[in-house]
Amino acid sequence: MPENKKIYKVTIDGNMYACPAGTPYADIVNDVQSDYEHDILLVNRGGKLRELHRTLNRDCTLSMITAADKPGYQSYKRSALFLLLKAFHDVAGRENVERVIVEFSVSNALFLRVQGPFALDEALLRKVEDRMWELVRAKLPIVKRPMSTDDAIDLFHQENMEDKARLFQFRVDSHVNIYQLAGFTDYFYGYMLPDTSYLKIFALELYEDGFILRLPSQNAPESLGDFKPSRKVFQTLHDDTSYHRELGVGNVGELNSIIAQGDSSDLILSQEAVMEKKIGNLAEQIAKRRDVRFVMIAGPSSSGKTTFSHRLCTQLRACGMTPHPIATDNYFVNRDQTPRDENGQYDFEGLGAMDVEQLNHDMTRLLQGETVEMPRYNFKKGMREYNGDYLTLGPKDILVIEGIHCLNDALSYSLPRESKFKIYISCLTTLNIDDHNYIPTTDARLIRRIERDARTRGHNAEATIRMWPSVRRGEEKNIFPFQDSADVIFNSALLYETSLLRPYIEPLLFKISRDSPEYIEAKRLLKLLHYFLPLPDDVVPKSSIIREFIGGGCYQV
Repeated sequence: MPENKKIYKVTIDGNMYACPAGTPYADIVNDVQSDYEHDILLVNRGGKLRELHRTLNRDCTLSMITAADKPGYQSYKRSALFLLLKAFHDVAGRENVERVIVEFSVSNALFLRVQGPFALDEALLRKVEDRMWELVRAKLPIVKRPMSTDDAIDLFHQENMEDKARLFQFRVDSHVNIYQLAGFTDYFYGYMLPDTSYLKIFALELYEDGFILRLPSQNAPESLGDFKPSRKVFQTLHDDTSYHRELGVGNVGELNSIIAQGDSSDLILSQEAVMEKKIGNLAEQIAKRRDVRFVMIAGPSSSGKTTFSHRLCTQLRACGMTPHPIATDNYFVNRDQTPRDENGQYDFEGLGAMDVEQLNHDMTRLLQGETVEMPRYNFKKGMREYNGDYLTLGPKDILVIEGIHCLNDALSYSLPRESKFKIYISCLTTLNIDDHNYIPTTDARLIRRIERDARTRGHNAEATIRMWPSVRRGEEKNIFPFQDSADVIFNSALLYETSLLRPYIEPLLFKISRDSPEYIEAKRLLKLLHYFLPLPDDVVPKSSIIREFIGGGCYQV
């Protein structure tokens, strides 16, 4: 080491290290890797993520990011995908690969489809996977390279990646960062690993009309994650993705082109018309089943369950029925009986928070033609109240019940299965940034929730992001296991919604300070929103599901 090379102080877990200027972060973390259960994939330097190939240029405090942390896990997935794309082009031949498209994430895997003059079969997939392992053993660097946006557009035109060239046409920044792996160039939204040797867990399998890239789970990054997809949710995503691609709105670049050309109003109104038609068809399906007296609606947070329930009621009335919306929240046990979680906090999401016996008693009596006084939960007092709201079911009456446990038969155990029609609703976004950068459905729901919480609950974006992991854990436990028990999967995602939400969400995210633990996630979401041209909300109908989040709707939600 030259004597005149500056020495910086680096603090890790309270320990101070003296490191020369220009030391790669990879070298620094190697000295502390044995202290961590999982491989270190990134570092957090004062609230800003840094890839391990970057070098030290100041005194700093570093915290380690592994695949058990969300940013590290996302980087692992991107890098594994980059490895796959490189291997696929090597095996099939660049001249033969027209497109490799990452459609969506499903059960610890990415689902992909390919286009080209070759047969996608087991033999090809085995060659691709073998090539991936060859690249891993070679420990090839994943190189980040800054490039002017104009040069990047030209490059991706030459590489026949028109989705990326179109995306960059709407980019304000004059430069972009592209990544290279052994002569293969691509663009990725987010951070990457330093070299291929970090990619130790993956597998390829044929699946439906494409294949899956299996990956570890964030909870157990040293082993391949279980692949147990919901067949019904997969089919809904698959069909909607294919339909939207046929419409010419398969990625953000295509959406931005529509907005820039002034055709967004037609897109909004056609999207709303399609959704209204689906709800109308669903109401007709329910009306034809004369034995159905209970419509049970469940779905994860920010799926638009409440507005959907109101719109379904409207369509059921059009079918000659008399719907009565009921929220299972009115059957919460009194606050002093609410169970607590392992941290001593009230567990409002578990089935134990519901008075299951009373709900079944009331529903059974209604089914038998009796008159029942319906409860109303007073959330301020934390107790159920009865205010003279009586209900009797006539021949045309039907209950539309909405709540997170509605697909779980343990909630409605006394009701005959033929009397229940189950609907699973979720925001299953099919719009991706480009062919190789998909948008997780959880991001679409989180963006919705940030705006709704700020508008109706007084929660800032920092609070919403902070509690999101807890919300997700509750969904994994109480909602997702029952998806395939639904009679119908309803996708509430709208192609235009992220463009519409951008002007609402950006100011909320910018308020999160750099020293907040939620800052990194806020910056990631801001970058995602930056890809979308904004849209005004003046054309959006008052009955739209998106009104549940931005306000101005015709329903009391």
